[in-house]
Amino acid sequence: MAFDAYDVVVVPFPFTDRSASKRRPALVLSDRDAFNEAVGQSVLAMITSRNNAPWPLDMPIADLSTAGLPAPSKVRMKLFTLDHRLILRKAGRLGPEDERNVRATLARLLGFAISPT
Repeated sequence: MAFDAYDVVVVPFPFTDRSASKRRPALVLSDRDAFNEAVGQSVLAMITSRNNAPWPLDMPIADLSTAGLPAPSKVRMKLFTLDHRLILRKAGRLGPEDERNVRATLARLLGFAISPT
């Protein structure tokens, strides 16, 4: 199964010692047609509800219900690629305002200029 950009998915995040993992939400960033379907993987960003040790560019999610998130959360620009076979399920999708904010934050992270849409 391929996923669309801005889908919120649930993935297993390993503990540092890799002895076990926890289920955590993540945000699909890569495009279904350009990447996800072709390679069976997606580029994702971490989603966290923790407030300790914030990262630069943490982006609060405004529309939690559409995203399928039970608690106030933010997209953290900690990026990784994951095989679709390891994605446990789709939880939701970012709302339009949150999509725009992530696009702008990602562009800032990578040093790209974007025009407002």
